[in-house]
Amino acid sequence: MQPVHIDSVDRRILHLLQTEPGINAAAVGERIGLSQSAVWRRMQGLREEGIIREQPVKIDREKIGLNTMVFAHVKLTSHGRSNLAAFAETVRSYPQVLDCYVLLGNVDFLLRIVTEDIKAYEQFFFEKLSQLPGIQEINSSIALSEIKHSTVLPI
Repeated sequence: MQPVHIDSVDRRILHLLQTEPGINAAAVGERIGLSQSAVWRRMQGLREEGIIREQPVKIDREKIGLNTMVFAHVKLTSHGRSNLAAFAETVRSYPQVLDCYVLLGNVDFLLRIVTEDIKAYEQFFFEKLSQLPGIQEINSSIALSEIKHSTVLPI
């Protein structure tokens, strides 16, 4: 995939959109010295190029009762590796799995999972995750505290 060329104005717009969620085109224009319509056109172009994919709402997971975050390293059997697409599709259907990455190295996937508590993770682990075909090994690490979490890219 070829990177899309963006200029310094686009970078400033993207930085503001990342660091100030909900900021509108008028406010961005005011901050960078462009008209609202010029900013809006640039934002539309960035969306059309696929640079701006979405503008999610950030929710404090602990305030809504999702107190446990687990990182699971999943290793598949050699037979399981032939069905990577099936594994990936099933994992996508689990709302507890926030992120899933294919890795190079001694494990095949890294999953970031959130649940209400350890008991809920245990239930998810035994009833869903460990029941997937082709699983050889799952190593789970429970996050004790969050030092840094960001969706802001260093533009």
